[in-house]
Amino acid sequence: MDAISQMLTQQLSGGGLSQISQQIGVDEQTTGNALSAAVPLLISAMANNASQPAGAQSLHQALSQDHDGAIFNDLSGFLSNPQAANGAGILGHVLGPKQDLVQTGLAQQTGLDAGSIGQLLMIAAPLVMGALGKTQQEQGLDAGGLASLLGQQQQAAQQSNPDLMGMLGNLLDMNNDGSALDDILRLAGNFFGGRK
Repeated sequence: MDAISQMLTQQLSGGGLSQISQQIGVDEQTTGNALSAAVPLLISAMANNASQPAGAQSLHQALSQDHDGAIFNDLSGFLSNPQAANGAGILGHVLGPKQDLVQTGLAQQTGLDAGSIGQLLMIAAPLVMGALGKTQQEQGLDAGGLASLLGQQQQAAQQSNPDLMGMLGNLLDMNNDGSALDDILRLAGNFFGGRK
């Protein structure tokens, strides 16, 4: 497990997971399993963004200004009103136009519907940013150090869950040939078609 996932697991161990499961309306075990897929995915997406110097600088600045880990000082307060932390805005920056595809891919992997996955990602995104900001502050990382850390975390995530990260990595890969996207779009069509 990557270090950011480990930090979040520890932070959520005192009832945080229960609060998240209540927010998205599923049991704790399902929530935990979905989080264990969502967090490495977000880290991987951030690592992709930070692999360019401008992306790394932008993320470094956002962590320094708005996401220094203070979210963990009142975790229960955040989890009772997660909308206040602008998870949607973070996801917009991190996943961009791939967000719907990623939600569908995670839904396929976890068995949750795309709506619950969307809620989960909006809660997870500020937590991941907080954990990264805390790490950046504690280790005194500059933009280059942050990009390096994210690269290491991405590798750790891929080693611990190669199938999931491979599939989701295809979704996040801006240079792909479209074949994985075609498959996911077809799955998404079936999925949403079946819901009506």
